Amino acid sequence: MKIRMMAALSYMGILCLVPVLLNKTDRFIDFHARQGLVLWIWSVLSFFAMHIPGLGPYLFSTSTVLVLFLSAFGLVSVALNTCWKIPLIATVAPYVCAEPVGESPSAR
Repeated sequence: MKIRMMAALSYMGILCLVPVLLNKTDRFIDFHARQGLVLWIWSVLSFFAMHIPGLGPYLFSTSTVLVLFLSAFGLVSVALNTCWKIPLIATVAPYVCAEPVGESPSAR
């Protein structure tokens, strides 16, 4: 149960830093923490898009909706105890943290 809670924190905004910093051994948590961190970075960067004249608010609102949808997708993955790779996010996620716990886990 603790593993699922830590993995679920990965998709809750800045709380993604808790599993990133505290996880040392579990590949399931590491997998979700990396994807959640990429989503959080995307949401932070989308705030800067608001300052682009004309398109800024549209880019921000589109990014916000996508991040919320993909976070919900990740939470469902945690609830089902699986490791679904979020499209595009999963390709960036392995490069986010310096020390991987292990290879990306297969579906559980």
